[in-house]
Amino acid sequence: MFINHHPFVIIISSPSGAGKTTLCKMIVQNDPLIKLSISATTREKRPQEQEGLDYFFVSTTQFEDMKNNNQLLEYATVFDNQYATPKQKVDHHLANNHCVLFDIDWQGARQIKQKYQQDAVVSIFILPPSLQELERRLKARAQDSLQIVDKRMQEAKNEISHYQEYDFIIINDDLNSSYQKIKSIIEAKRVARQNRQDIANLINQFL
Repeated sequence: MFINHHPFVIIISSPSGAGKTTLCKMIVQNDPLIKLSISATTREKRPQEQEGLDYFFVSTTQFEDMKNNNQLLEYATVFDNQYATPKQKVDHHLANNHCVLFDIDWQGARQIKQKYQQDAVVSIFILPPSLQELERRLKARAQDSLQIVDKRMQEAKNEISHYQEYDFIIINDDLNSSYQKIKSIIEAKRVARQNRQDIANLINQFL
């Protein structure tokens, strides 16, 4: 149990295929106090993806307009496509006492950390068990051509090289175990962010 806490942001990053998107979905499905930040992207929508649920799909012109009008919390270029976090929705969630979960890469994570106080952010990096396993997962999900898989594998090494910028590192060799570890990290952060006045009021009842 924890006493009313100040909301904070949770950053989860990993190379593509390491499991961060699945883990993020598990977190928000099981914790009503956490809202997932939905990114905007200029890449084409995949058949199974839904507008406003997986991404906000926008044109390059729309993306540039959002950037020029200071409507983006962070933005980055990944595999020749633009990705960004719309600022308004995040501000709304935090104002309503919800934590916000970001499924973003190291570029976005670095920008997010610059926007909030250090104690209001917890960052987690997800590693695959090995590069061989990462490649197997990318091929197994059959979303990309072999050429794109090779490109993702090359980018994975660059992504992994930024692991030291994160508070916690989790090796995702078992999905449920990784989820439990992330859950424990979030609960510990909630305890650290407890409202000190509420604690004082509670303690006074015992004195």
